[in-house]
This record gives sequence, structure tokens and C-alpha cells, in this order.
Amino acid sequence: MNTTHLLNWGIIGCGDVTEVKSGPDFNHIPNSKLYAVMRRNAEKAADYAMRHGVPVWYSSAHDLIHDPEVNAIYIATPPSTHEMYTIEALKAGKPVYVEKPMALSAQSCERMATTAEEYSTKLTVAHYRRAMPYFNKIKELINEIGDLRFVTIRFYQPVVTSIVASSEENWRVHPEISGGGLFHDLAPHHIDLLNWFFGTPTIVHGFSANQSLQSKADDIVSALLTYGTLPVTGTWCFDAPMQEDLCEIVGANGSIRFAFHGNMITLTKDGQVTDFPFIHSKHVQEPMIAEVVRYFTNEIAINPCPAEEGIKTMRIIDELTGNKFSF
Repeated sequence: MNTTHLLNWGIIGCGDVTEVKSGPDFNHIPNSKLYAVMRRNAEKAADYAMRHGVPVWYSSAHDLIHDPEVNAIYIATPPSTHEMYTIEALKAGKPVYVEKPMALSAQSCERMATTAEEYSTKLTVAHYRRAMPYFNKIKELINEIGDLRFVTIRFYQPVVTSIVASSEENWRVHPEISGGGLFHDLAPHHIDLLNWFFGTPTIVHGFSANQSLQSKADDIVSALLTYGTLPVTGTWCFDAPMQEDLCEIVGANGSIRFAFHGNMITLTKDGQVTDFPFIHSKHVQEPMIAEVVRYFTNEIAINPCPAEEGIKTMRIIDELTGNKFSF
């Protein structure tokens, strides 16, 4: 695939998350076009295609994958089908951009990565926050606060929250579909960013429980991760009486405070406080998708988020919520 080759994207799972955050982005980037979409509900697939000007729609993922005009696949279904569709697409020789969490478990992620290697086909995980200017600024500012001391995360949400994308049925609290609960939907972004900022954790300890019994999924997770000598403590509660989203990175010379779903970074350094406000694009995945297009067309050699990073994040999630892995 050369740098002038047009990527004709096919989306498997054109649901709510693709309406604004990602779907339109494929038409905003050079050498990229949204050519086909798939949803099991044929009427909704046709409606999506009509509203977004997509030439072709399907109600079968198999048919979309094997459309000869489709040469790149974006998988935006719930996690329970990520492995199946990714492996089928990779075996068909079509590069895959797969939503987070990468799959239901680290073992599933590893099978996807093995298939990509076996068929020499590219695979990128949609940890798109790595490409957002907001988080790039945080990574830059980490160098400003001296030797790192500790990190704390407090992420509390009531049962009903606007952060979670709407859907007709909240599959996110069905572990057989999502892998767990809302932690599995939101925390992969948070944990991937920790790995992007600090590397690979040397110790992972966690606790999870279903306190409210509102669904089959655990609604509280507590974590201790260590990156070398840097401890990260976090609590994610999805049945809290309040809403809070705060990450604080503390160094020898100051601190950085930000919300994972916010638009303000506060740097405190040597007693001086500086705020960095951001206005996010409504198409939040566009910077990452632009990098994926450049990677899939061989314009750049570095994978924006390789499978190994998705596996690392899933191993941590498995460890925190009950599946045991060693690092």
C-alpha cells in the first residue's frame, strides 16, 4: 500500500459512538473515505448511510469485510465481537482499527495480535486520547514538575451520567458483552494514558465489587499501580452520590491537575499556578484517525497504538477486576 493509495473504510457497528466522535472523521482526512457501514439492523444501517453520505451499507459484517472495495476496517461494536471481527478482517488482509477496550480479555487481545503478525496485516487500537492535544500537553508538562512522587485518580459517577454514550440498551453493564461494567468502558482510556505517560507498571493490585447490585457488573474498582518507584492510586465508583473526575500528578517541584473528560489543565510549579484551557473538537478521534491513515498507507512507520499497548491495558484491567496476570 503506497502513500497515495485511497483507504476505503468500512465500519462494523455504526452505532452512537460513530455518529460524531469517529465516523465523519474518515472523510476529513487525505487518502481516506468512508465507503461502507454495517449494523445488524438493516434499517438503521441504511439510515446511517443515507444521513452520512456513505455509498454502501450492510447488515452482515462478513459481507462488509469481504467487499472487494473495502480495504480498511474500523470495528466499533461492543467488545464481545472485537476478536471475531478483527481476526476475520486480518485474515482477509485488511488492516484494522479496533475500538477500546481491545477485547474482553488479555488472552483475546493476544490472539488478535498473533493473527495480525501471522497475516502481516496492520492492527491499531483506538486509544485515541494519545493523539488529542489536551493529553499531549499533559505529557509535555510532566517534564516540568521534577522527579515524580505520586499520582491519584478519583473518578466517581452516579448511575446516570452523560459521559457514557447513549444506546437503546446499556450493554456496558452486561459483562458478557462489555467484559465488565462501566469501568471496562471508561477506564481503558485512563489506564492507557497512564501507560503512555509512565511506561509499564511493575506492580498491579486491585479490588472490585458490585456494591449497588443494580446490574451484574461490578460498580467500584480500587487500584494501586506502581511504575518503578511511582505509585498510582485510583478509585472508580459508578454508584456514587456525586460526580468527580480528577487526576493529580505530583512531582518534586509541583503538580498537574486535570479531568480525563475535562478541558482545563492546572499546573502548579514553584508556587505559581497556570491554567491551560482547551476547546476539544466534537470529532475527538480525528487526530488519531489521521495518524492511523498515515500508518496504514505507509506514510509513517510507527503504529499510533499497537496491539501490544492494548494487551498491556487489558492485562491491567483483568488484574484489577479478577483475572490474574503477572508483569
